[in-house]
Order: sequence, then structure tokens, then C-alpha cells
Amino acid sequence: MPEPTFPSATGGTVEAPARVRTKTSAYPIEHFVADPDETPVRATDSAVSDAAPRSLWGEAWRSLRKQPLFIISALLILAVIFVALFPGLFTSEPPNENCLLENSDGGPAPGHPLGFTVQGCDILSRVVHGTQSSLTVGLFATLGVVLIGGLIGALAGFFGGWVDAILARVGDIFFALPLILGAIVVVQLPVFQQNRNVWTLVVILVAFGWPQIARITRAAVIEVRNADFVTAARSLGVSPLGALVKHVIPNALAPVIVIATISLGTFIVAESTLSFLGIGLPPDVMSWGNDIFSAKPSLRSNPMAIFWPGLALSITVLSFIMLGDALRDALDPKARKR
Repeated sequence: MPEPTFPSATGGTVEAPARVRTKTSAYPIEHFVADPDETPVRATDSAVSDAAPRSLWGEAWRSLRKQPLFIISALLILAVIFVALFPGLFTSEPPNENCLLENSDGGPAPGHPLGFTVQGCDILSRVVHGTQSSLTVGLFATLGVVLIGGLIGALAGFFGGWVDAILARVGDIFFALPLILGAIVVVQLPVFQQNRNVWTLVVILVAFGWPQIARITRAAVIEVRNADFVTAARSLGVSPLGALVKHVIPNALAPVIVIATISLGTFIVAESTLSFLGIGLPPDVMSWGNDIFSAKPSLRSNPMAIFWPGLALSITVLSFIMLGDALRDALDPKARKR
């Protein structure tokens, strides 16, 4: 009986696979062995095996570029930074000059689209120039918190033992003090009361804001310090401090960056809160908190005087919070898999 034929993938026909009889019992078992030419491995051969894998930051950037939340928040933050750096492009009116009482609580006028404050100052000029002070306090307070809290948390998490016990207890003492309440108490000291400015407020916020970053950094370092690449580096002769700086900290930065981004908005709110209470920046310094405080008496007669600085503050803080949420989703591998 002739062997059956089958159509080939390249055209024509091929013979059926050869039969191999295996007799392991009373009944023979037939195995069909396919011809190697009829089992192509083109799909396997076409896979690229020498492509370098993307790093965590590469994968994060690839994910961020596709997130509308990140794009919107980044554009808003860039706009706020641009206003803070170049206020003269948005208004030519000095914020503290040409304040006429005859314009008190006045509405929009030519050259003054947002109206006037209770002192007769241009609202647009004060909001634009106040961007610089509020953003400076938030930015430098965040940098100080990341440096101090990150260093303390990294040392506590990497070395452990008595170092971790001492630094953790110091952090608990400061963590028990609320940020706003602690700043209110400290700012009343004579040394701060007589020298209230942007940098004084930055120092106070850093003094009470570092424990949260320290805790986040400590937890991230503890998770990374026992990784295989750290053990391999130590076995090759890298010192503990070198392993901490070169291998542990770079791989523990992701949660710190997320918290720092959100904290920046928190510090801007803290500055505005202290200024609104009259114990933050002095009245002659342009800031959104001072503008909201100054507009409080005319809340019913001229609500727009408090609306515009409040709107600028809300948009800025919301932008940093949205950016932090986008970074958290992009830098968390578990979130990317969900």
C-alpha cells in the first residue's frame, strides 16, 4: 500500500512521516517522526537575543510619555517655573508701587485685567511676582529635606544595629511634631522673628519635614542592601560606604523621588499657611499666602482678590501632586504589571 502524501508549506507534496514501530508490549506502538525540513524555526531565529534590556528609568520614561496625567502636570509645572523666572514677560506693573487707595477693591480695568487689592495694588502683578517666593520656598525646602532625610535614612537602613536604633529614635521625636505646629512655635523665637525671610522659612520647614523622607529612604535601602549585586560588589572588595553610594542609593531612589515631588507641593502649602497666619514671610515679600491674608477683610466685597492667588496656589500644588502620582505608577514595577 503506498504511503499517503501531504501538501508542503513551500508548494508541492511531501511524503508522510516515516513510521517507527516500537514494541514494548504485546501491542506495537507507532511513532511518526517528522522530517526536519518540514519544521521551520524561522520565528525562533527572528527573535533578537542581543538587545540590551531597559533599565528601571528607561521603562519609567517609556511609561510616562504615554500618560496624559504626566504630560498635563509637567506642562503646568513648566509654566509655573517660567512665570517665576520671567515675571516681567507677564506684567510690567510693579507689585508694591502705584498702589492708589482710589482703586481699592476695584474691578478689571485697562492694563489691570484681574482688578485691584484692598490697598489698590494690581492683583495680576502680585500673583505673578508671588510665584517666585512660593516656589523658592517649596523647592529649596524639598532639596534640604531630601539631602538630610535621605542621608539619615540611608545610613540607618544600610548599617542597622545601634546606628539604626539611634537615628530612628531621633526621627521619631521629630516625626511626632506636626509640621505646621512646630513651625509656628519655632518662628516665634527672637532669632527667627527678627529675620523672617525665604531662607529662614526654608530652614524651619526642613527641620520638621525630614523624618518622612528618612523613613521612606530607610525602608528602600533595607530592601536593596541584601540584593545579589550588592553582595557581589562587597565580595569584590568594595567598601561598605562605596557599596552604599554606588549601588544601594541609586537603586533606592525611586520612592524617594515620588515622595519628594509630592512634598514640594506640601511645603508650598505650608509657606502659604504660615504667611496667611501672619507669621510666615514678611508683608513686603510677594507670596500667595500674603496675598490671601491681605484679601481676607474684603472677602465679601471683592472675592476675586482672594480667588486669583488661591487659584494659582491650587493649580501649582495640584500639578506637583499629579506629577507624584504619575511617577509612582511609572516607577513601581508592580503597578506597571497590573
